[in-house]
Order: sequence, then C-alpha cells, then structure tokens
Amino acid sequence: MLTKIKSEIELVSRHLEVIRAVVEHQPIGIMKLAEILDLPYHRVRYSLRILEQEGYIRASPAGAVATPLAADLLVTLDTEVDELIGLLRVIQKENARNV
Repeated sequence: MLTKIKSEIELVSRHLEVIRAVVEHQPIGIMKLAEILDLPYHRVRYSLRILEQEGYIRASPAGAVATPLAADLLVTLDTEVDELIGLLRVIQKENARNV
C-alpha cells in the first residue's frame, strides 16, 4: 500500500534535485543538467517537463530557467516537509497503539 507513496516521494526528490540545479546553473540545457546530476537524460527531461507544467521553470533559447515560483517552493519546502512528517508520525503513533 505504501509502495506508491514511497515511489512518489523518490520522484519528487528528483524533481527537487533538478530544480535546485536549474536555479544554480540557469540557463541550462538538458544534457548539461544530466551531466551535473549524473542522471539519465530521459529522467531529467521528464522532471523538466513536470516542473515546467507546474510553473517552476520555463524554457528559454539558452535552456531552462527558474521562475519566481521555484524560489517560493524552495523557501517553503522545509515547512511543507515538516507537515508531511507530522502526518506520518500520527499514522505511526496510531499504529503503535493498535499493534
């Protein structure tokens, strides 16, 4: 049941890795990102497509560039992750009571 959630978290982690690299090296192309991140080209391309659809990056003639939404995401990320951890801890405590 939790396998899909774990897989989604790993995917989000990769997207965040890509967005951080774009912010640091912008404008940057897919091939350079794949090299920097040591990830396969197709995975970087997929992450860029998702990030563009969500409005965190945009394509430019010179490569991907971050939008203001990317900065907002990175600033609030710790708080949002803490909220998710809190939800998981509640599940964990409830399970411990019922075991």
